[in-house]
Amino acid sequence: MTRIYFSAIAIVLWTGTTVLGASATASSVATRGGSSSATARATGNADATAYAGATNGGRAIADSVATGNRRGYAASDAVAIADRGLAVSTSRADARGRFGGRAIATSESLAGAIGGVAISNSDANARGAFGGVARSRSYSTALSRWGWAQSDSRARSRGLFGGRATSISDALSDTHGGVATSRVLSDSQAGYRASALADGLGVSISGPHRRSNADVRAFSRSSWFGRGQSRSVAVEIRP
Repeated sequence: MTRIYFSAIAIVLWTGTTVLGASATASSVATRGGSSSATARATGNADATAYAGATNGGRAIADSVATGNRRGYAASDAVAIADRGLAVSTSRADARGRFGGRAIATSESLAGAIGGVAISNSDANARGAFGGVARSRSYSTALSRWGWAQSDSRARSRGLFGGRATSISDALSDTHGGVATSRVLSDSQAGYRASALADGLGVSISGPHRRSNADVRAFSRSSWFGRGQSRSVAVEIRP
């Protein structure tokens, strides 16, 4: 069973950052029963990370959004860790590429709680047109020591007029006390001599009082001489 170790000796606050065309970073750490939250926003060619951690009875919430509207690229990371319960992490990335440009959207979200309840959401969207390349990757992980770990990951990509669309979505849930759900959605669409690939992986692990779930879907659609391929894997473990 996965264990989470986290320690903090100081409080650092740097939240609510918004940057146009660059990078945004948010970090928040709380100790001795305090709660922490971090939010980061980036727009342009984008880059955004948010981190929040709390110990000794505190709770942590992290949120990050990245939007790449200058020939692609957008990355968003959000991490929330709580020592005694409730850790929520949300991440979203959106990128667009045109005329040979690359649209790469990567979204990663991690939430871990020792006391119980860890929720993680991740969403990545990429669009490529006129020879452009669209790649979307979404990773979501939720870990809980004493119960209820929920994880959600979504990846969508679109390729048109000779473009390539690839979407990869992974979700992992883990509990020790019981209940672990994991949902994955990977969706790729290609039109007119474009190619589409959708890949989805979902893993759900539960514990003593058990109940686990893994719901994975992968869609690949192509039209007008396009090519499509999809793969999906679901793993449920209830020891």
